[in-house]
Amino acid sequence: MSFAAFTDNAFIQMALWASLLASIASGVVGSFVVVKRIAFIAGSIAHSILGGMGLALWLQRSYGISWLDPIWGAFAGSLASAILIGWMHLNYRQREDAVIAAIWSTGMAIGVIFISLTPGTNVDLLNFLFGNILWINTRDLLMLAALDVLILGTVALFYRRFLALCFDEEQALLQGVAVKRLYLLLLCLVAVTIVLLLQVIGTILVIALLTIPATLAALFTHRLHLMMILATGICALLSLLGLSASHALNWPPGATIALLSAAAYLVALPLKRFNFSLKKPSASLRN
Repeated sequence: MSFAAFTDNAFIQMALWASLLASIASGVVGSFVVVKRIAFIAGSIAHSILGGMGLALWLQRSYGISWLDPIWGAFAGSLASAILIGWMHLNYRQREDAVIAAIWSTGMAIGVIFISLTPGTNVDLLNFLFGNILWINTRDLLMLAALDVLILGTVALFYRRFLALCFDEEQALLQGVAVKRLYLLLLCLVAVTIVLLLQVIGTILVIALLTIPATLAALFTHRLHLMMILATGICALLSLLGLSASHALNWPPGATIALLSAAAYLVALPLKRFNFSLKKPSASLRN
């Protein structure tokens, strides 16, 4: 893609801004997902929100509720899934994998049922499933920016406690941290980030942008705050390169970004052995 495409094409300009805004949330929250090793939980949230989107679309089309956009169903479904999964994790750890898989499949099943009952075409929902970055508008950008502010503000306020939660829950309890409520808050941040990334890459591939940039960043730094910054930059770069490649090859942008992210990880993996301990952090992680 030539540089002129970024300056002359309004669709690509909006897509670029959306990618940059989404990269902030991806780098920050994705770092927690990788360090805490909850990618499977994040994947479950990402796929189970299909139920919320399907329900919102069905209500919109069947009862004429014009303001009920599928994105609001995505918010409701993601937060509900996050809270339910978090509650199950905290109270039924011995069966956590089965519960997460059940929520994952149940959310998708509900979504499929409501989609089948929805009259008319479902192009809008397909955009959420596979990404609709080239159809981003000013309202979407404002929403992405607002969600970034919300995420950054929450992480800044609870950073030390999130750090303790991710690396040493027992020590966090001894320090008087409300671990259960903090864990639920972290999952809600993951849920909000997933909805934000839906605009860029879609529900099916969202886990790629949530985990791969942070995983790449973890190959090169042992400090969590540096990992977040590096992951944000990597996500922005991958999104930019993915947009360029999709434009040149006439491929879907979301799938191209996801494929490029996976390829980047495979290329970078041999460069440095992954020696970042996720259970017993070094002193540098606490600084």
